[in-house]
Amino acid sequence: MTPSIMFVSLLFVGISLLVSYMLKSKIRKYSETPMRSGLSGQEIAQRMLKENGIYDVQVTMAQGFLSDHYNPLTKTVALSPDIYQGRNVAAAAVAAHECGHAIQHATAYPWLTMRSKLVPVVQMSSMLVQWVLLAGIMLINTFPSLLLGGIILFGLTTLFSLITLPVEFDASKRALAWLEQTNITTAQEQPQAKDALKWAAMTYVVAAIASLVTLIQYIFIYMGRSRE
Repeated sequence: MTPSIMFVSLLFVGISLLVSYMLKSKIRKYSETPMRSGLSGQEIAQRMLKENGIYDVQVTMAQGFLSDHYNPLTKTVALSPDIYQGRNVAAAAVAAHECGHAIQHATAYPWLTMRSKLVPVVQMSSMLVQWVLLAGIMLINTFPSLLLGGIILFGLTTLFSLITLPVEFDASKRALAWLEQTNITTAQEQPQAKDALKWAAMTYVVAAIASLVTLIQYIFIYMGRSRE
């Protein structure tokens, strides 16, 4: 790893830690804000799925803090204990967001479909990319095509990160619109739900930018070697 790439990596690690801290802080803050509706995250998720005509998705409890996710393979909305049982703004926002992904799946949202198709490829490339890039940097003068192979693998993970952005933004948009339309969140609670999801989205934004910047640096290294 070159000094410039190491510097950028450390810079984005710092930014990621800051955003992660802000997200956890917001979730904890809004977890202390009771919902006037009194509904739990589980109840909100089940209601949102039902009102969108989705009856084949289960709402289950996951383990860990902020472990919430939607699994399109098992058609499961998994909510962390605090979200599943919580009757607060954070629980409402996160539960509705994950159901937003279920709705995307049910309606064949193009970006989610594209992302799902990339999952097996990215899983495989993620296992190899760091080793191939490291070897490519070390052998750049004798075997430059190895670095090119690493760049292609890293490009796939970067593409995956970029495609994830519209998927996450759209899920939050669906969640907030539904919460407002159904009056599950009041006029005072809606901005808080929006703030919580904004910081959740920021984690994906930082990851995507970090991946893109690092990819560009590797490309410059390869192009520099090619001109010699």
